[in-house]
Amino acid sequence: MPSAETSSSTAVRGRPFREGLLALEPPRLLGSRCTDCGAASFPARAFCPSCRTGAVEPTELSPDGRVHSFTVVRQAPAGVEVPYTLAWVDLPTDRVRLMAQVVGVVPEAVALDMPVALELTPFGTAEDGAELVGYRFRATGEVAP
Repeated sequence: MPSAETSSSTAVRGRPFREGLLALEPPRLLGSRCTDCGAASFPARAFCPSCRTGAVEPTELSPDGRVHSFTVVRQAPAGVEVPYTLAWVDLPTDRVRLMAQVVGVVPEAVALDMPVALELTPFGTAEDGAELVGYRFRATGEVAP
């Protein structure tokens, strides 16, 4: 599998760019799960989008996903490196779909159903100087023919 860049997830320090969005140790996206029907959602919600009850509780989502669909972004504002891959990623364990950048392979190598894993990445710097941390997914394998 061709590599588009090296991993930077091992030494991420700082805080999430948005409170309640992710946990740093271990890296996990934070969502909500309905205590009535069991549906999970990301980001966390105050109600269940499936059955519309308010019976939800915080939950950590699986870090493992698969590419549902994707596009290659070739134009972006100044300062944003292109091309990059933006994908809908399914988290099969939690039955959640979310949008995120996919890294670790050149855009032409991304494929439907490709396995990916959550990775934290520096996102910017807060006004107080703290490093802000975001998330993306790293390709972890190829799709079986």
